[in-house]
Amino acid sequence: MRYKTLLPSITAALFTAGIPFLAFAEEASAPAAAATPSLNTGDTAWMLISAALVLLMLPGLALFYGGMVRSKNVLSTMMHSFVVMGLIAVQWIVIGYTIGFGEDTKGFFGGLNKFMMNGITIDTLSNTIPEFVFAMFQAMFAIITIALISGAVAERIKFSAYCLFAVLWSTLVYDPVAHWVWGGGWLSKLTPAALDFAGGTVVHLSSGISALALILFLGKRHGFPTERMAPHSLPLTLLGTGLLWFGWYGFNAGSALAANGTAALAFTTTTVAPAAAGLSWMFAEWIHSGKPSALGFASGVVAGLVAITPAAGFVTPGWALVIGACAGVICYLAVLMKARFKYDDSLDAFGIHGVGGAFGAIATGAFATVGATGLIMGNTGQFLSQIIAVAAAGAYAFIITCILAFIIDKTIGLRVEKEDEIMGLDQTQHSESGYNLF
Repeated sequence: MRYKTLLPSITAALFTAGIPFLAFAEEASAPAAAATPSLNTGDTAWMLISAALVLLMLPGLALFYGGMVRSKNVLSTMMHSFVVMGLIAVQWIVIGYTIGFGEDTKGFFGGLNKFMMNGITIDTLSNTIPEFVFAMFQAMFAIITIALISGAVAERIKFSAYCLFAVLWSTLVYDPVAHWVWGGGWLSKLTPAALDFAGGTVVHLSSGISALALILFLGKRHGFPTERMAPHSLPLTLLGTGLLWFGWYGFNAGSALAANGTAALAFTTTTVAPAAAGLSWMFAEWIHSGKPSALGFASGVVAGLVAITPAAGFVTPGWALVIGACAGVICYLAVLMKARFKYDDSLDAFGIHGVGGAFGAIATGAFATVGATGLIMGNTGQFLSQIIAVAAAGAYAFIITCILAFIIDKTIGLRVEKEDEIMGLDQTQHSESGYNLF
């Protein structure tokens, strides 16, 4: 055939032009070599910013919680958020990071191969970013998780007991659960793996259910529920809400661990869900009590942020709207349960983070359509994996918290004396006052 006679001429012409045709053909037919991870400066810059945004959530949480307590406890409440910036940052460097992200040990916790950040240098990469950046981003999650618990026990816990509890709880609860989901542990090895984009199970469910356990040991505040314990400064709470929402963009969009389309999706869903939740809480309260409140809208926004956290990069904006709208109503009803069951969750840590985190994790298994499929796509297995993760993490966190609370209560004591509580923890625990106007 004619093309057979032309082939040698074509090949010669290609070589003459500097195109090694045969070598190119051999290269194309060879299997592609695995890409070696390389530093991406765009991803690194985004993750540095995201880590800083998550740390900004701590002052935001301090304002959010501080405004909701009585003025005699504002400093002590805010200190619960600030002191863990020191305690858990140190704990994370020494032991926390290796428990969460060290070499897997039977699926339950990381080994000690990264004790004190051993083996990590400025050239060590975690995918496309320096491992130091990844470790510090994860450190911010560990710091804020324990601070969330403080909202349940505000106005009555000893500061010394809180500090000890914070270190022990982070080491024995948060770090192992983080390993289960994100560090190669057993929940990540389910078929299909449990989904938790940014911490619905690891952060919010574990802290919320632990808050409930701690309440059982502390008991109610003196005068609860007959005495009026109104927030002393809702403007502080609203400012804190705004800072939390702002920082949450780093929390959720940063969990993509790259500056990419997934981060953009998570950024979008982190706008939609809290907006819908704030409105749904507000309207539910308006219908139920006759008036919408600033505190209600702020609480709804946080509930929406909590609920979308595990789903942020797995659902479309439309489903994020549904998750947020449902979360606002569900968490509002959960907060109302305090009056029926008569437990004193001071600042609704369980009602918002525990219930909202559990709902968000299960909703992820129902509505995931991006990068994973959920129940609406016919994937029943994913829905079941989410339920297993919620049940396992919730039960583990509750049991270990009960044990820690019992030990601390029997040694140094969990709760301040009645007289100290009546005087206020700012004076009795810190010899300071939040306001010196007179």
